Amino acid sequence: MKKVVIIPTYNESENIVPMIEKVFSLEGGFDLLVIDDGSPDGTAGLVRDRQQAYPGRLHLIERSGKLGLGTAYLAGFRWALDRGYDYVFEMDCDFSHNPDDLMRLYREALDGADMVVGSRYICGVNVINWPMGRLLMSYFASVYIRIATGMPVRDATAGFVCYSRRVLETIDLDRIRMKGYGFQVEMKYAAWRLKFKIKEVSIIFMERVRGSSKMSSGIFGEAFWGVMALRLRRIRPRHTDPGDRE
Repeated sequence: MKKVVIIPTYNESENIVPMIEKVFSLEGGFDLLVIDDGSPDGTAGLVRDRQQAYPGRLHLIERSGKLGLGTAYLAGFRWALDRGYDYVFEMDCDFSHNPDDLMRLYREALDGADMVVGSRYICGVNVINWPMGRLLMSYFASVYIRIATGMPVRDATAGFVCYSRRVLETIDLDRIRMKGYGFQVEMKYAAWRLKFKIKEVSIIFMERVRGSSKMSSGIFGEAFWGVMALRLRRIRPRHTDPGDRE
């Protein structure tokens, strides 16, 4: 099974090389795609330097300017589909997601889950070193999303996810609209409405040690207002043959 981990970056020069080395040290043969949005700190250059050590496994897409988390992942999904990957993972570069958990997500996918979510809230609250205000905002955002959409996912804004190929082939990626953390909600909502099996796996989320957070009130604002509109949208698969999901 071909597997690729997609990591969007912006000013992650302190984290990118340790992350690359960690991912390639894992069992399971994960490839890695870094999508860099024109980081002025030289993140992309560090990736290019390490490509010599991992030919054919470490890939880089360079974009000009900050174009949004969602557009980075959508570009990565299309890239992965074009190259025949069976499973596509998304995660942050700052080690808030533990790369060791990639295999846990993968095992759940092999057991039949179409989408596997690394969840902070499926077993209590597993977040370390967040200010209380941010923690409460994130937790109650997930509660609000469950109420507003009816989707039974406890960590809808989670950014540590494994997608099976058929999920990404079925969701109409051209109709995904949100660019920030609302993108994470929209992708899970589309998968749920298309009747894919979503499994949450408990993880411990650790606040970044190096670099600066990209979180902002605008990111949460997009998610809040975007979620209100999701229930009004009709979610259709990319292909509309009679045998497709509703």
